[in-house]
Amino acid sequence: MKNFNPADNIQDLQYFGEFGGVNPSISDSSTYTFLSAKTMFDTFEGNMEGCYLYSRHSSPSNLYLDKALAAMEGTESANVSASGMGAITPTLLQLCGAGDHIVSSRTIYGGTYAFLKNFTPRLGIKTTFVDITKLAVVEAAITAETKVLYCETVSNPLLEVADIEGLSKIAKRHNLTLVVDNTFSPLSVSPARLGADIVIHSLTKYINGSSDTVGGVTCASREFIDSLKNVNSGASMLLGPTMDSLRSASVMKNLRTLHIRMKQHSHNALYLAQRFENDGIKTVYPGLESHPSHEIYKTMINPEYGFGGMMTLDVGTLAKANELMELMQAKNLGYLAVSLGFYKTLFSAPGTSTSSEIPLDEQIEMGLTDGLIRFSIGLDNDIERTYQMMKACMMELNI
Repeated sequence: MKNFNPADNIQDLQYFGEFGGVNPSISDSSTYTFLSAKTMFDTFEGNMEGCYLYSRHSSPSNLYLDKALAAMEGTESANVSASGMGAITPTLLQLCGAGDHIVSSRTIYGGTYAFLKNFTPRLGIKTTFVDITKLAVVEAAITAETKVLYCETVSNPLLEVADIEGLSKIAKRHNLTLVVDNTFSPLSVSPARLGADIVIHSLTKYINGSSDTVGGVTCASREFIDSLKNVNSGASMLLGPTMDSLRSASVMKNLRTLHIRMKQHSHNALYLAQRFENDGIKTVYPGLESHPSHEIYKTMINPEYGFGGMMTLDVGTLAKANELMELMQAKNLGYLAVSLGFYKTLFSAPGTSTSSEIPLDEQIEMGLTDGLIRFSIGLDNDIERTYQMMKACMMELNI
C-alpha cells in the first residue's frame, strides 16, 4: 500500500452545502426538472454529465457518497445501493447471464452464498465453491464458461484471507473479472490496488459504523458503473436497489471518522485475540501468528489500520456458545446480534445465524463448528477491563 492511504483521499474531499454549509445539502427529490427537452433526451441516452434524471438512477446526495467511496478504494467510480446485497446481486447479474459460471470462495456471507447457490441457477448461472486460499484449486475450477472470480478479503465467518494479488493473476490469465467483497477490512486493505476489478462493501457495517443504516456500494471502473446504471440494460437501474438520499448523507458523515474507528477496532481485537489464545481458547484472528494466512495478510494491509475488528472463539458446543453470549450480554459486554462494525461488541453463533443458509454438511466440511462464536469487537476504551470481564464469564461457565 505504498503511496496510497485511503484515509487521506477521504480527508481531501470537500463538498459545500447549497448555502455554504460544511456538510453537502441533502437532495430530497425523487425527480429533477430540465430546462430543455433535448437535455432530458441526452440524459436518458447517458450523454449528459451533471444532470439528474430520477433518483433511482442517481441523486446529488448519492453521487457525493459515490465519489468519496471511489476515492477510498482508488477506483474511477462507484455506485451506492440500499443494502450490501443490493450491491452484490446487481454486480454479479451485470457480469453474468444464462450459461455463465462463477468460481466463488466457499466461505462467504450467508446471503451471498444463498444467492449463488439457490437463486442464480434459476437464471442459468452456475457457481463452483472452492477453498479460496488454495490458488491451484481455484484455477482448476475455472471452465470455458467462467466469467467471474468472487471472494471476500477476509471471509465471513471463518476469517480466511484471500490472496488478492494471486487471484488477480489467475483472473487475468483466464480473462475473468475479480470481484472482492471488502466489508471486513475497509482502509486496512485496498483490493483495487492489489488487482481486484470490482470492490464491494456492505456500508451497513464498519463504514457507517452506528448500526442505524443499511447500505452497500460497488466500486469499479467508470465503464462498469455506467453499465450498472444504464437505463436500458443496467442491473442496478432496472432492479432498483436505490439508496435513500437521507441515508447517503448519514453514511457520508460517519465515513469521516472511519480511520479513527478502524484503528481502535483493530487494536482491541488484537489485544483480546492474543490474551484468549494464551489462555488456551481456540482463537482465530488474522493478526495472530497462528493464523494460516498471517504472513500474506501482513503484506496486504495498510499497517496503520491493523488486522481488523473481527475474531472468532470456539467454545466447544452450541449450548456453551449460547450460554456465554447470553451471559456476556447480561454483563453489558455487548449484544447478541448479527452484523458488525458497531461501537459495542456484537457476537453471534454464525452456524445458526449469519451462515445458516449454508447446509449443515457443508458447514462441517468448511470447518464451521457448532461452538464457534463470531465477534465484532467494539470501541471499548479499557480493553483490559473488557478482557477480564469476558474471562470471568467463561470461568463461570467452565469454558
